[in-house]
Amino acid sequence: MSTQQFEEELQYLNTILDEMERQLIKLEGIPVYKGSDVTEQVLEGIRENNRRNLRLAKNEPYFGRMDFEEEHKDSVPIYIGKVGVSDQATENPVVIDWRAPIASMFYSFTGGDDPAYYESPEGIIEGIIYLKRNIVIRKKNLQRVVDTYVKGNQDLSVTDDFLLYRLSENKDNRLKDIVSTIQSEQNDIIRSSKNTPLVIQGVAGSGKTTVALHRLAFLIYQYRETLKADKMIIFAPNNMFLDYISNVLPELGVGGIQQTTFSDWALTILDYEVKLKDSSENQKKWFAIGADRLEINQNTPGKWKGSTHFMNIIDRCMDIYETSAVPESDFIPWKNKMIDKETLKHWFSIEYKHYPLAKRRERIIARIKQWIDNELKYIEETNIKKEKKKKATQYLNSYMKQWPKHTALSFYKTLFTTIKSSSNVDDIPVDIIKTTSLSCKKKEMDQEDLAPLVYIHNRLFGIESKQKFHHVIVDEAQDFSPIQIALLKQMTIGNSFTILGDLSQAIHEYQGINNWSEFIDVFNEKEVTYYELNRSYRSTMEIIHFANEIIKNANIPVSLANPVFRSGEKVKIIEVNDTNRIQVIINAIQQLKIDKMDTIAIIGRTEDECEILYNALSTAGQDVTFIHSKQRKYEGGISVVPIYLSKGLEFDAVLLVDVDDQHYEETNQDAKLLYVGCTRALHNLLVLYSGIKSPLIDHIDTTE
Repeated sequence: MSTQQFEEELQYLNTILDEMERQLIKLEGIPVYKGSDVTEQVLEGIRENNRRNLRLAKNEPYFGRMDFEEEHKDSVPIYIGKVGVSDQATENPVVIDWRAPIASMFYSFTGGDDPAYYESPEGIIEGIIYLKRNIVIRKKNLQRVVDTYVKGNQDLSVTDDFLLYRLSENKDNRLKDIVSTIQSEQNDIIRSSKNTPLVIQGVAGSGKTTVALHRLAFLIYQYRETLKADKMIIFAPNNMFLDYISNVLPELGVGGIQQTTFSDWALTILDYEVKLKDSSENQKKWFAIGADRLEINQNTPGKWKGSTHFMNIIDRCMDIYETSAVPESDFIPWKNKMIDKETLKHWFSIEYKHYPLAKRRERIIARIKQWIDNELKYIEETNIKKEKKKKATQYLNSYMKQWPKHTALSFYKTLFTTIKSSSNVDDIPVDIIKTTSLSCKKKEMDQEDLAPLVYIHNRLFGIESKQKFHHVIVDEAQDFSPIQIALLKQMTIGNSFTILGDLSQAIHEYQGINNWSEFIDVFNEKEVTYYELNRSYRSTMEIIHFANEIIKNANIPVSLANPVFRSGEKVKIIEVNDTNRIQVIINAIQQLKIDKMDTIAIIGRTEDECEILYNALSTAGQDVTFIHSKQRKYEGGISVVPIYLSKGLEFDAVLLVDVDDQHYEETNQDAKLLYVGCTRALHNLLVLYSGIKSPLIDHIDTTE
C-alpha cells in the first residue's frame, strides 16, 4: 500500500472518530429518562443502545473496507465494524455492522471474476467487488492496512498474511472476538437459519466456540423482532470456561444472554430439591494412572443414565404411573354421597389430559373440594354441615394418600425400587440401583442424575412458556449425553440449536458420546446441518503435526486437523530425571518469558501430581497459579493444570510433563488426553519425560 493510500485511510478514520465523538457527546448530554411513560422508555432504550454502541466502537470503529459496485450504480467504499454508525446529518451509514447482509460478502468473497452477491430483504443483490482491505485500529490509532483483494491482482497470499498476523498475537486470560478474521466456512455457520439445528465437529483451534458466540450475536441482530437475548443460553463445561469466554459477547455489543453449566441450570429447575455431589474425587479416579483408573463401559452410570434407552424406561414408568395414579376406589365422604372412580378417572384421563401429571392431581383435588362445598349447601343445620365438612376433609386427606404426590426426586427413587419390579420395565443394572437409591435417600445426586430428574420434573409439572429457550448453544458437546440434548430439545422453540465439540477431545468417556449420530438421531436427521471444521487456527504447523501423530491411531471418526501455514519452533522432547526435573521446567519458563510468551501452562496428568509440582515451583520462587477442579477463574500468567482441566483453554506455550509409559499408555483415552494437552499451545510445545517415553510419542520424529 502506498503512503498516499495510508494517509487517505487515516483521514477517513479521523472523520469517523470526530463524527462518533459528536454523537456520543450529544447522547450523553441527554438526561437518562427514569419515568413511567412507555414511549419515552422506548426512546431512552434506543438512546442507551446508541450510547453503548458508540462507547464500544470509538477505540476500534471498524476493521475492514470493501469497495462494491452494485448493478447500475457507482462503486462505493463500505467500512465494516462491530457496530453500525450513521452520519448524523445525512443519516447515511458510515460504518456497516458486520452482521448486516451486505457485510457477509466481506467474509464469503474470496476473489475471482464471478459477480459477488448478498441476500437483502428485497432479494439477491449482485455486483462487483473491486477491493477488500483489512484495517487494524487500536485505541483510535491506525496501525496496519492490508489489501487482501484487488480486482485484477490474483495474488491472494496477503489474505493469509493478515490472518497469520492476527494469529501470531499472544494470548491473555480471555477469549477474543474474531470479527476481523472470520473465514468463509465459519461465516456459513454464523449466518445459518435460526431454526436449523447445527452440529459442528471442530478440531482443536478451529474457532468453533468463538464462531458459536458470533452466531448468537448474528441471530440477535437478524431476528431482533422475535428473538430475545434473555431467552438464549450457553451451556459451558465449567465456570472457569464461562469466565474465559465472558468478554466475547460484550465486545460484540451483546448482553443479557444466559451463560451457565448444565448442573447449575438443572439444580435451579429442580428448585434445589437435591444437591450435587462433589465430583472432583470421582473425576480424579477417572483420570488416574494405569490400573488405578475406573473401568468405563456402557453400564457405567454416566453412560447408562445418559442414554435414550434410559429415557425410554423413564417414559414407560411414567406411563404406568399415569394409568394407575387414580385410586381404585370411589370417593365417599359420607353416606349416600359419592364420586365414583370412573368419574375421577375420566377427569384425569380426558378432561384434564392437557395438564401435566402433578397439576392434574391438583385440579382434581380442587374439583373434589368444590363438589363437597356444593353438596354441603343442601344441608341447613350448621352443626351437621360443620361435622360433615370435617369428615369430608379427613376422608379426602386419607383418600389422597392412595395417590402419591410426587416430586422429581420421589418419583426417581420409586423408579429405582418399586416400579423397577414391573414386567414392563427393562432391568436396571444392580450397582446403579444401589448407588442411586442411596443418593436419593441422601438427596445428593451425581451429575448424570440431573437430566433424568429434570426430564421427570417436566412430565410432572410441565414446561412454562417463560422456561422455553429461543436458542441453545452447547459447547464441548462431546461430553454431553443424548438424554441431555433430548431434554433441551423439549425446552427449545423451533429446534434452534448450535451444538459443537470435538470427538478427538472426548476425554470424559464415562459420560460423553462416541459419534455425533447419537445427537443427530435426537432430531429429525433431515433437519440437522452437520459441519466439520478441520482447519486449525490456534497452533503452529509443528504442534498440529505432532498432535495429529498422537491422535491418528485412536480410531476417532473425524478428520485430522489441518493447520494454517504458520510455522514456528519445533516441538521439543526432553528427557529429565527426579534430580533435574524442576530446574529444567524453571529454565524453560525463563526462556519462554524471554521469547515473549505471556501465558504458559505446565500440564500434568493428575490433580494430585499437579499440586505437588505447583508447590515445588512455588518453593523455588516461581510465580505460578494452580488450576484445580474447583477453580472458577483463569488468571493467565504461568499455570499448573491437570490435563483434563486444560480442555477449552489455550496458552502461548505449554510444557507437558511426565509423558512416559506409566502416565500415558497406548490407549484411545490416553491419546485423546495427550492430544488435548498438545493443542493448548499456540506457539511453543515442550514435552518432558523420565524413564521410558510414552508409546504414543515414541515414534514421532520432531527433528525434521
